[in-house]
Amino acid sequence: MSLLNRNLAMLMGAQLVGVSGTVAMVTLGGIVGQRLAPTPALATLPLSVHIVGTAATTVGAAWLMSRIGRPRGFAVGALIGCLGYLLAMAATGLASFGLFCVAVALVGAANAFALQYRFAAMENAPEGRESQAISLVLVGSLGGAIVGPALAAQGEHWIEGIPFGGAFLVVAASYVVVAGVLRRLSSRDVADDAAAQAPRPLAVVVRQPLFLVAVLGGVAGFGVMTFVMTAAPLSMHVVDGHSMTATAAVIQAHVLAMYLPSLVTGYLIGRLGIGRIMTIGALVLALTLVAGFLGREVMHYGAAMIALGVGWNFLYIGGTALLGHSHRPSERFRTQAVNEFSVFGVSACGSLGAGAVMHFAGWNGVLLAAALPIAVALATLAAVRPGRRLASA
Repeated sequence: MSLLNRNLAMLMGAQLVGVSGTVAMVTLGGIVGQRLAPTPALATLPLSVHIVGTAATTVGAAWLMSRIGRPRGFAVGALIGCLGYLLAMAATGLASFGLFCVAVALVGAANAFALQYRFAAMENAPEGRESQAISLVLVGSLGGAIVGPALAAQGEHWIEGIPFGGAFLVVAASYVVVAGVLRRLSSRDVADDAAAQAPRPLAVVVRQPLFLVAVLGGVAGFGVMTFVMTAAPLSMHVVDGHSMTATAAVIQAHVLAMYLPSLVTGYLIGRLGIGRIMTIGALVLALTLVAGFLGREVMHYGAAMIALGVGWNFLYIGGTALLGHSHRPSERFRTQAVNEFSVFGVSACGSLGAGAVMHFAGWNGVLLAAALPIAVALATLAAVRPGRRLASA
């Protein structure tokens, strides 16, 4: 097995474990929160804490990897995730809501490290194949989308007296394996970056049009996706009275739509260019709004959530690939930190605000609020034309 293929296999496996743990925690967070929270109003607090934990750790994760390298940094992130799941198991056994929130925050922090697997894949890919490498790593998420819900559904009674403790213990053990595997990852040496070309001031990097479009793509894609996905189950099940089975099926379809396109997104970027794929992604996101406004039946929600997933995929992978063209190797960690903090800071706000918008303005209000970032993304892509800039570089 070549070095590139070995790296991609490691990262795909780690992505599978990371997404399995995240999906399991997202699935169980509200359920466990409802059982442990002192008041029903706080039942969904763990889900918000998870996203806030990710956003708050993005800069620190990038800084740590700039000092000790990707392999050790990823191992540290995996061990943080292991600790988080062990604390979650202890919290359910002790019926401690506060401890459970701490545990979920640690799981969110570990996710900040795992989200940089795609950068590691891109940095070690041959020139011109960066998008394909990013897509392949995200394909590992498909396994996680299957394993995570299965763990959540089956692991409730594995350890007597600790609800869902078995699921948390399995994920914790998996993170230990990931830490050991990723320590063997081959990664570009941090010292070689500075030797290749001196870094520019961060203010110079972030003012570049390509950087701004890359970040905006991630912010629009992830922000809109998190905002709408958080509100959709409330609208479907609580407001419109659709069954929990139908609601779960729509969310599962959404998760698959997020990651299945990764099988071809890298290829499409190679054929059509980053700018066109990002524009198509923003247009597909707009179809989410169209489907949502057309009706409130299960098929309308299903179409909206599938479009939401596909649009996110194109914008997320396209934005990540474009980010790689906006910085020198010696600037990668600082640039990636700004990108991640922007994307997941907005996502955290979207998650926290979705419930309030849903309460005061309903599903149509959620859709109208999502229209603005989509319109801004489309206008910026049309004005900057990243594909033309890359071709002339």
